[in-house]
Amino acid sequence: MAEKETAGIPSVSLLLSRRLGELLVQSKRITFKQLQDALEIQKKNGSKLGTVLIQENIISENELLTFLAKQCGINYERIDKYSPIPKTVIDTTPENIARTHNLIPVQIEGQTLMVAMGDPLNIMVLDDLKAISGYNVKMVLASDQEIKKAIDTYYGVQESQDTALNDIIGKTADGDTPGIDVIKEEKEDLSGGDSINILGEKESAPVIQLVNVILARAIKAKASDIHIEPYAKSLRIRFRIDGVLHQQPAPPKHYLNAIVSRLKIMANLNISERRVPQDGRIKLKIGAKEIDMRLSVCPCAPGEKIVMRILDSSALKLDLASLGLEPESMAIYKKCVRCPHGIILVTGPTGSGKSTTLYSTLSVLNTEGVNIMTVEDPVEFTVEGINQVQAHAAVGLTFAGALRSFLRQDPDVIMVGEIRDKETGLIAINAALTGHLVLSTLHTNSAPGAVTRLGTMDIEPFLISSSLLMVIAQRLLRVICANCKEYYSVDVDSFAKFGIPKRLARNSQGKITLARGRGCDNCAHTGYRGRQGIHEVLEINEPIRELVHQHAQEGKIKEIAIKQGMLTLQDVATLKVLRGITTFEEMLRVTGTE
Repeated sequence: MAEKETAGIPSVSLLLSRRLGELLVQSKRITFKQLQDALEIQKKNGSKLGTVLIQENIISENELLTFLAKQCGINYERIDKYSPIPKTVIDTTPENIARTHNLIPVQIEGQTLMVAMGDPLNIMVLDDLKAISGYNVKMVLASDQEIKKAIDTYYGVQESQDTALNDIIGKTADGDTPGIDVIKEEKEDLSGGDSINILGEKESAPVIQLVNVILARAIKAKASDIHIEPYAKSLRIRFRIDGVLHQQPAPPKHYLNAIVSRLKIMANLNISERRVPQDGRIKLKIGAKEIDMRLSVCPCAPGEKIVMRILDSSALKLDLASLGLEPESMAIYKKCVRCPHGIILVTGPTGSGKSTTLYSTLSVLNTEGVNIMTVEDPVEFTVEGINQVQAHAAVGLTFAGALRSFLRQDPDVIMVGEIRDKETGLIAINAALTGHLVLSTLHTNSAPGAVTRLGTMDIEPFLISSSLLMVIAQRLLRVICANCKEYYSVDVDSFAKFGIPKRLARNSQGKITLARGRGCDNCAHTGYRGRQGIHEVLEINEPIRELVHQHAQEGKIKEIAIKQGMLTLQDVATLKVLRGITTFEEMLRVTGTE
């Protein structure tokens, strides 16, 4: 019976397609001529009308799905609304049905199974699902691409292992081996003799390919980190893209040990040691481009968890314009950077772009007449013309020890990766007071907070006030995807509810035009693509210097700085929202409310 019904679908589908087309014309979303052209294409290639309309750029996917959902009386949802989908939900639907009909179960409510589908006309499959699962089945509409991605994520990757890799870098000349190479460095072999071959000859080649695919996908997606996480019965892979973790297709759990061993071999780590954390480094060559990776292995209950930080020097922009400083802040920045001595601090959480700001500052100062020395942990990017030292606490080379050595190296500019303790702080201040420009970082939430943080290290206020030039606090905001950006209006009073200064929107006459991303293939349907910095720049001028000398609290320093014109992180984020660079929601995610 099912076969007969399936055989009759094409004619029914064509009839319904014509009805859909008529509705789109009646609602003036497309013209009659566009409908005729689309139906002609549909007859030739057998595609769904909606697919043709989207491919021919007659209507956007978001607009079509919203319209379809309304006409069919169902909801149009984003798949990530239900993420992560529990395994008990996924198990209700066989993989072959999910892939054949491009659908995925997303939720169970009582006796009802919610299924996301790309084709609301394919109603007969709902009866099949009811018989298979034992649940009543309710449909929600979703993007075809989102459903396909979710199927790969929750059922496993079906594509050939080197498809993603070849898509990024192609094949090497012989056409057999993907063009990704590990650059071996001189290091003691810790692999433990014969245990290096634990994968076996038959398993090693597929695992190498699989690891290459994971790395290549992450590089293509411009991810900053790769997370490989083991669970009791599954393996999860996530990429941090634009500061947010996104789940990726993952192989079965039994691949874990092979993947971990392969990565340990690449990083020259001990593959037989699974009881303690290990840190390593991998250098890859993709085409003519070299990419550095930091590998961290942590033993967890279900297996070893791996996090890799991707350091792509070719993606590092060292021009001042790319920092995104406001004009007032840029003027203060340029003035302080040109000072012959003093301390400049950059603050913010991990992953907030502090290194980029420091390297950009060093690039401004990196001239033939200047001797620049840096101590970093790790050295993230090597820069021609700068003397960079890797801290190595295990052999006694600490930040403080390196700084002492630098003072005998006739430096003009010194950068220390982070001021972590009183000893490092005092040596940095001493260097600044003896005629050197010192750059460093602190982990504080605001620029005024950096001043009080130094005070908690038992560093005397008069030393801080006499050496500090400027503090830059920063965060990274996701930028709205230019390909799917759309505009909408809100009341100014909506801002006030979240404590956002009305003064920043005072010329908007009660209405503000904001932007958001609909979501498209270019941004992986997130609505965002890329990030931009926001900066809170505190200049240590005489009034602020006096407050520091008096051991004033963070709140008082902030109050006076704002009166002098300092833009807070939230002020700058609000300006970027008003300019249509980022969204209201992203601003609240990153800065919160004051």
